[in-house]
Amino acid sequence: MLNSLKKLFRAPPARPLPAIPAGQRVYAVGDVHGRLDLLVALAEAIEYDNAARNEAPAKLGGGGRAESTVILLGDLVDRGPDSAGVLTATRMWASQRKLRIIAGNHEEMFLESLENTDQLRHFLRYGGRETILSYPIAAEDYSAAEIGELQEMLLERVPAEHVEFIRSFEDVITIGDYVFVHAGIAPGVPLEEQRLGHLRWIREPFLSHEGDHGFVVVHGHTITGEIEVLPNRIGIDTGAYESGRLSALCLEGTERWLIETSDHDGSVTTASRAIA
Repeated sequence: MLNSLKKLFRAPPARPLPAIPAGQRVYAVGDVHGRLDLLVALAEAIEYDNAARNEAPAKLGGGGRAESTVILLGDLVDRGPDSAGVLTATRMWASQRKLRIIAGNHEEMFLESLENTDQLRHFLRYGGRETILSYPIAAEDYSAAEIGELQEMLLERVPAEHVEFIRSFEDVITIGDYVFVHAGIAPGVPLEEQRLGHLRWIREPFLSHEGDHGFVVVHGHTITGEIEVLPNRIGIDTGAYESGRLSALCLEGTERWLIETSDHDGSVTTASRAIA
């Protein structure tokens, strides 16, 4: 008993819970990958949740009216069926509310494919075909085209506003005790010295790192069956294009909750739950 008490008094003080600054609310959305249906349903659910928390904070546990920010963690395009539709819908959403978007590795490949045919070949192996066919390019024309011809089709038929929109995406966003990136960070490297390759592509040693970064990293890029909530990072890529589940991590003060849209044989449902 005495030894247990001694250990208790020697224990370091508990670290404060990570928090979003007072008066702010954040909704971070995982990798969309061309799933327009899931994104539209999730956007509606986010706007409903935000309005409800502003109007009835006592009932819902909110902190009163707050300025809300939606952050998309990148990889809006590729693999899923409607990347063009996702970009169009996201531009429209951004015109109606505070929306910030992080560039993922698939946005990087998309842009580079417009200038480099070797990169275009790489892009096609990782979901680029689905992106190309979401624009007015027929499947038979795609199949018959040489790589240079395919690049010309892209340059002609991808709207300039989509290209400029993708180029406007950010690399990293910091709000309160949270840092939002696409893939992760290199452990032990100051945030301002992180390479784009790490922010957009890293898996290890980031995923297995258990040390304190000095903030909580919220990221996508690596698919997991459920969101991963760890002391130093939260992964929210639940594989929308293959699982039919798109997840949003919601943050206000020290509170965290989750909103998800799920595809059940063509019927999209929405659910919300608190998380630790």
